[in-house]
Amino acid sequence: MEWFKHKVVVVTGGSDGIGKALVELLLNAGAKVSTCGRNPDKFGYLKANYHNYPVITFAADVSKEEDCKRFIEETVAAFGKIDVLINNAGISMRALFQETEMQTLKQVMDINFWGSVYCAKYALPYLLKQKGVIAGISSIAGYRGLPGRTGYSASKFALQGWLESLRTELLETGVHVMWVCPNFTASNIRNTALNKDGKQQGETPLDEDALMTAPDCALQILDAIEKKKRTAVLTFNGKRTVWINKLFPAWADRLVHRFFYRKGELIR
Repeated sequence: MEWFKHKVVVVTGGSDGIGKALVELLLNAGAKVSTCGRNPDKFGYLKANYHNYPVITFAADVSKEEDCKRFIEETVAAFGKIDVLINNAGISMRALFQETEMQTLKQVMDINFWGSVYCAKYALPYLLKQKGVIAGISSIAGYRGLPGRTGYSASKFALQGWLESLRTELLETGVHVMWVCPNFTASNIRNTALNKDGKQQGETPLDEDALMTAPDCALQILDAIEKKKRTAVLTFNGKRTVWINKLFPAWADRLVHRFFYRKGELIR
């Protein structure tokens, strides 16, 4: 974690879950942090515990280009540079495609994909100067389409394809582009996942106690960034899913269907 000392790190979606854990770990490692979230009231934990640390917060909706532009400009105005951009802000969904409102799919894509694109677009000139890092928080859903999560999978496939293209474009500039795929993590993303009508699900069928914790996930993400890995799939089950899907796609179809359907009903 010594690598992050004195670096300016931008974290989108830093008010909850993995983003919150990233912000806290970075501050304790000596980084200067700029973070954003749609609900500024949720940043009370920073005021309570990190009021003497170099951290700034912004109310921003990453699905809006102007919010992202302002967020990046004000970060540079405050800290003078950007060394690392972590595109963490995201939202999920739980609904069959045939019953899902189109606006729900658009909202997921706007946040998960376009939010990352907007922030990277405006941060890139500063990252080029610092030979910095662009990191996207993706998902196994970016390698393998998941039933009941069509919009989420689409957004993560798009994110990874865009990051791979960007990495190739920037190959000789010194900017490192990567993505990290946590598996199921105990965070708020499932509780705020959208249902078919675009409203928050408000509950999760998963046993949160059995999942990777947000701080553990954040620590592994920062380790991958520090080591400048190309990609990082954080769990054995995730790695196994990626390889089975690559080598035996028809078998992967059956395994994924069996996992997400219980007694003929989709797990939501």
